Formats: sequence, C-alpha cells, structure tokens
Amino acid sequence: MMNLNNIKPIQLIHITETHSTNSYLQDLCSSRKIEEFTTVVADFQNSGRGQRGNTWESKKGENLLFSLVVYPEFLKAHCQFLLSQIVSLAIKEELDQYTTGIAIKWPNDIYWQDKKICGILIENNLMGVNICQSIVGIGLNINQETFYSPAPNPISLKQITGEKYNLIHILESVINRIQRRYHSLAEGNEAAIEMDYQQALYRKSGLYRFKDKNGEFMASIKKVEPTGKLILIDEENKERGYLFKEVSYLL
Repeated sequence: MMNLNNIKPIQLIHITETHSTNSYLQDLCSSRKIEEFTTVVADFQNSGRGQRGNTWESKKGENLLFSLVVYPEFLKAHCQFLLSQIVSLAIKEELDQYTTGIAIKWPNDIYWQDKKICGILIENNLMGVNICQSIVGIGLNINQETFYSPAPNPISLKQITGEKYNLIHILESVINRIQRRYHSLAEGNEAAIEMDYQQALYRKSGLYRFKDKNGEFMASIKKVEPTGKLILIDEENKERGYLFKEVSYLL
C-alpha cells in the first residue's frame, strides 16, 4: 500500500510484464471486488492498447504504463467525457512541473509542442444510465531516449529536458492529481473542469489543418461540448461539429 498525501491509500500492483494493464485490471475486477483507485503498473506491455486500435511503444522499465479503476456511479453515461477531461488535466498538470508547452490534444492525448508524450484509454462499464466502473489506462513516456515504432511523433520527458526521472515518484503524483480531480467531479464541479480543459487544449487558437471524410480543411477550435463533441469554425466561418474519430488533426 502507498499513501498519496493523505488523500486516500491505494493498492498498487506491480508486474514485470503483461499484455495490457487495462486487460489485466479488467480481469481482476471480474474475479473479485477491487478497491477504487487500485492501480496496476507494468515494466513492459507486449500488447499495450491505445485509441483507434493502436499499440503503445515503450521500452522496458523506462516509462509509466499503468491502469487504475474507479466506480463513478454518480456520473451519467452521457457525461463520461468528464472522466477523460479530469485524467488528461491531471497528467498535464504533472508534466507542467517539469517543462512548458504541454497541452491536451482533443480528446485526451497529451502533447509537448507537436509531439505526443502520453496516451490515455478509458473503458467504461454501464449500469442503466450510469457508469458503474471505469478502467483508466495511461502510457506516459518518461525516460525513453529512442523510439522505433512507426508512430509519427513520440517524445519522452527525458528527451525534452535531458533529465532522468523517478518513475514511482511521478506515478504517485499523477494518481494524487487524478484523485483530486475525481473528488472535485464527484462534488459537482463540472463547469470548472470543463473550463480548465478548454484552456488546456492543443492548438486552442489560430487556424490549423484538419481532415474529415470529405478531405482537408482549415479551421480553428471554437469549443469542446460536454459530450466531447469538437466544434470547429472553418475559413468560411462555418461551424463544424465532430465526434471522436470523425476528424483528425494534420500535423
């Protein structure tokens, strides 16, 4: 057990290797009652899963690969994007302690300038109209110096700053921040969370290239709605709305 600044003690499960920390934790939750914020951290994932079916490259023992479970029964299913917001904000806030230029690329990738430093995968189970369980998977590049996968733009904290970091220290701090954000959400502070998220967005101002099913276009971000829908304003001042996977940034 480890105590995170007296917020709430959590159970930390450390494993050397697994297919996916999300899958490992999901299996644990299916077999018995697991305490909220139980966290599985692995030195290596041989089949780490990301958004859009992608895999996550990480050299053994050099980055943070972990998943945690929460039971947000207070949250309606149509509000599940708030979980994505609080997790991405917590990670951005942690990375802000070490460098500048960190932003949240909609919906929840964490970027340093135009490079990806963190990916998040949240898998929700529903009971009626509410969320009964969420498993939050995080891959955070910390100490890796070279990337070999075809992913176009990975970067690590060490590549940015030249420093080597204590993984457990950063893990503890990230979970601490997620807990604080989660408790704020449970207390009904949705508006403050949404405002912080809007302010933290990657390319939040200015015209940039995007691509949808009809091709490329230039647009600026107007806002992200509470459902997670991205609202853009194109060069002709026309409003365009997109759900996840319906539009992509062109870097």
